[in-house]
Amino acid sequence: MKIALLGYGKMGQVIERIALERGHEIVLKKDQNNSFDGLEQADVAIDFSVPSAAANNISSCFHANVPVVSGTTGWLDQYETVAALCTEKKGAFISSSNFSLGVNIFFELNEYLAKMMAKFNSYGVSMEEIHHTQKLDAPSGTAISLAKGIIENSNYNNWTLENAVANEIHIEAKRIGNVPGTHTVTYDSTVDAIEIKHTAHNREGFALGAVIAAEWIVGKTGIFTMRDVLEL
Repeated sequence: MKIALLGYGKMGQVIERIALERGHEIVLKKDQNNSFDGLEQADVAIDFSVPSAAANNISSCFHANVPVVSGTTGWLDQYETVAALCTEKKGAFISSSNFSLGVNIFFELNEYLAKMMAKFNSYGVSMEEIHHTQKLDAPSGTAISLAKGIIENSNYNNWTLENAVANEIHIEAKRIGNVPGTHTVTYDSTVDAIEIKHTAHNREGFALGAVIAAEWIVGKTGIFTMRDVLEL
């Protein structure tokens, strides 16, 4: 499989190594200032760029008839426009805040727990996410996905980085050293607390999941999620 890497930072480099180990070929390594030369040769593109470049990267793939997997976060205010272009061009697209198998299992646990806790008003929910100091967006896309999972299965209707008011989920975003990513969801009451937590030890899980998603999407048409890829 021929892969275009859109974004060649630390994640892009780990994805490259894993893709090569799995027998794939890299035909484009695009940084912010590089052109899209080679994109038309690709069977699939993997976008781990920056928020300001993601929508253009993904749109360029649709125009070139190249399916794309995107793990860039912080650009989702443009998601509906990009999704509409995918449909118009009969493209294929997966956007995920996190491609890790463990995190996607964590997403499912989070939603299941939210459904269980919705009937117990004595518990309030909050979240903490910790990432490396180079991460550009806060809160993380994964934290936002977790918050949405709670909102869709409870009486909460919003998340905030500020002091939470009624029906808001407070997210505390910390940027520390080289932490790959730690997410903790806590339900707290006056008598006890229930906590679920996912800790990434390195970037390998994110990169492997993105390559697996890229392998899966080739030959398909439509907009998909990691639930489709992992059959969760």
